[in-house]
Amino acid sequence: MTREPYYVQSLERGLAVIRAFDAEHRELTLSDVARQCGLTRAAARRFLLTLADLGYVRTDGRLFSLTPRVLELGYAFLDGLTLPEVAEPHMDRLVGAVRESSSLSVLDGDDIVYVSRVPTSRIMRVAINVGARLPAYATSMGRVLLAGLPGPELDAYLARVRLAPLTGRTIRSTGELRAELDRVRAAGHALVDQELEEGLRAIAAPIRDRSGAPAGALNISVHAARVDVEAIRERLLPPLLSATAAIEADLRIAAPRRSG
Repeated sequence: MTREPYYVQSLERGLAVIRAFDAEHRELTLSDVARQCGLTRAAARRFLLTLADLGYVRTDGRLFSLTPRVLELGYAFLDGLTLPEVAEPHMDRLVGAVRESSSLSVLDGDDIVYVSRVPTSRIMRVAINVGARLPAYATSMGRVLLAGLPGPELDAYLARVRLAPLTGRTIRSTGELRAELDRVRAAGHALVDQELEEGLRAIAAPIRDRSGAPAGALNISVHAARVDVEAIRERLLPPLLSATAAIEADLRIAAPRRSG
């Protein structure tokens, strides 16, 4: 195929490496990437490690996967159909119904990153704005996202995470955390009781993409002095699950519009 003099083949190959990952191939080995992209293993390794250095790819040493940072590549094209913009009307209705704050986050490395928030009052000492990062292990949204990781990714996370005791209630061991994530995966939601901050309780549920993998997480946070754990499960969990289901339905509608 004839190329113009300005054509940069290395850029084409780098983009091909990113496109090798999709819903059916969320994790790939070096050999997988080389085979799918028609590259030598040495070339595939250079592209993957460069993308990892730039923050677009993560690896556990054997398997490679994309990070949320690849979303930056599509922001200029998206026309109001990003996850936060799809979710925000449902978050507004949720907050109006329960009179408690709600947030939306995605997993980036070992942290959650807030991508939308609808507050009712300031209940945390730490400032929570869009772009804020918190350790995934100590948050309800982080736990539902961690629980949705493929086994090798979760194993790698548990092997490297440092569980700082943020409060007297924070989980201290990776064994406890793994057991809790098993419970979260089975239940379909996570409730964190004052592990991130004294006086703060939160419950979260995943928002799943068309492949069934968590694309993000939605929570409701409350004052511990006002709302006990039983009330969170009985009064707040049902509307939270309704909101995540509605967001997932809208995302399924939005995805074909973006691709078309």
